[in-house]
Amino acid sequence: MSFSILPAPGARALGEARLAEALMRAGTCDAAVLDRARRVAQENRQALPAILLQLGLVSEVALAAAYASLTDGPVVSAATLAALEEPVLPDRLPAPFLRQVSAVPLHLEGGVLLLAMADPLDAFITQAVSLAVSLPVRPLAALPVDLEAALNRLYPETREGDAAEGEGESAEGDPLEEDADRLKDLASEAPVIRLVNQIIFRAVETHASDIHFEPFENRLGVRFRYDGVLHEMESQPARLIAAVISRIKIMARLDIAERRLPQDGRIKLAVRGRSVDFRVSTIPALHGESVVMRVLDRGSVKFEYGLLGLSPAVTAQLRAALEEPNGIVLVTGPTGSGKTTTLYTGLAQLNVTERKVVTIEDPIEYQLAGINQIQIRPQIGLTFATLLRAILRQDPDVIMVGEIRDLETAQIAAQAALTGHLVLSTLHTNSAAAAITRLRDMGLEDYLQTAVLRGVLAQRLVRRLCTACRAPLQLDAAVAQRLGIPSDKAGSLWQAVGCPDCRHTGYRGRVAIAEYLVPSPAIVRLILARADHTAIERQAAEEGMKTLFQAGIDAACDGETTVEEVMRIIRAETETPPVPALTSGASVG
Repeated sequence: MSFSILPAPGARALGEARLAEALMRAGTCDAAVLDRARRVAQENRQALPAILLQLGLVSEVALAAAYASLTDGPVVSAATLAALEEPVLPDRLPAPFLRQVSAVPLHLEGGVLLLAMADPLDAFITQAVSLAVSLPVRPLAALPVDLEAALNRLYPETREGDAAEGEGESAEGDPLEEDADRLKDLASEAPVIRLVNQIIFRAVETHASDIHFEPFENRLGVRFRYDGVLHEMESQPARLIAAVISRIKIMARLDIAERRLPQDGRIKLAVRGRSVDFRVSTIPALHGESVVMRVLDRGSVKFEYGLLGLSPAVTAQLRAALEEPNGIVLVTGPTGSGKTTTLYTGLAQLNVTERKVVTIEDPIEYQLAGINQIQIRPQIGLTFATLLRAILRQDPDVIMVGEIRDLETAQIAAQAALTGHLVLSTLHTNSAAAAITRLRDMGLEDYLQTAVLRGVLAQRLVRRLCTACRAPLQLDAAVAQRLGIPSDKAGSLWQAVGCPDCRHTGYRGRVAIAEYLVPSPAIVRLILARADHTAIERQAAEEGMKTLFQAGIDAACDGETTVEEVMRIIRAETETPPVPALTSGASVG
């Protein structure tokens, strides 16, 4: 059975006029932007909301919020839709109809049917549903991607292409080996393309840093990473695993027939009017391939010291090191601690007109104007070491090496620094002092380290408190003393609460905390005496270096984050009370 939904032109125009007023009231769009969108909509014979989304003038989240303000109700969350265990009135509201109008019936409330809709202002659809169920209907706004996921879960038998997918299973239900052509066919179906695009667009609009597609026995898990923490999204049926993964691999130009080996690729998409890059990684897992997409939204990233969150003292020390004519400056920390972003910020501040700057990266995450960036290719012999050796013949002033991984790269970097080049690089260590012992363990001589090292920055990213819902926190005096919090600062702490603005986590965004080690004469003597990192860190602290833990506590005292978040990220070597002690010993002021 097919359905044709054609809303009355007058009703649609009225709804679009109300929507435009709501967007202007919210400050999302101004009159000029809306006029331009109306002209485009008339020329293309499309609805105004669709044009606003296509041009990137409004996000789906902002559009849903505007709809919600006009319907006097909340935006139906993904969690609410995920809680639906079975279809509502399926005998009166067939799935093909609901799919076409992008609506999901929620439940009956006082004899009224609550209906989640992508466009709750569409009176034609509301009236059609009301006639079908013989009940009054209250429309509520919801995100299209959430509605699509709920429809896929509640009405699995109506998905397009199910018959073709069913042919690929044996009598016992075990999936057979799909060939490349069949995978392409599955990935090219309109519902699969729409589903993958909606997941990607939602991740970009909600500022997720990563998208995780994880195949399990009975579902395809989808998780977004916000501020370094993973959040579960709506899962997809297990039968879509092959189709969704193949679609992503086609977009990334990977070999969809190769499912036994890891693969890496990139995707470049225009999302709501702006260019966004995605780094794609696949690995074989038990029930299919696990895929992770790193979102590299160049439009939302600004390489400015003020946005990093580093303290003014650390920023001044880093600036001074980058102005040195030669030497090595290292940034250390675990994966995902913002090391590359810090180096990019430093490079962006250099005068590239008077300096030749070359970078060797794996991979190139962001493109910087005026800087020569090179991608390593180990499969053809282009490693950090070989490229670094070749670059020295290009007469560069500044060289950035993505990571020092072995002795050969460390030695060439040291030689480059000795011959008049400034070398920037990263290491995976837990502290600034540990970078010295790590280079020593690699085999780099101590005298070379003391000759070329100009500074080591160790950093972490902690979640920033949501200012819309944070609440004052009064810490127990004994706990504050053990943490090294001054008595006059103990009353300036805050705790995370949670609200819609921060996805009920209490945090929104991240801020960097760092320690900066300068190889002073005393530290040089310790290095030559082959002292361990603990002795080096102790000496640096005596000379005024704030450790990572101290920097984190300062950020908590300034209201940037919480003590719990600092202790979650930084495992301080000094004796500190566990997180439960902080919670139980604190009271809300």
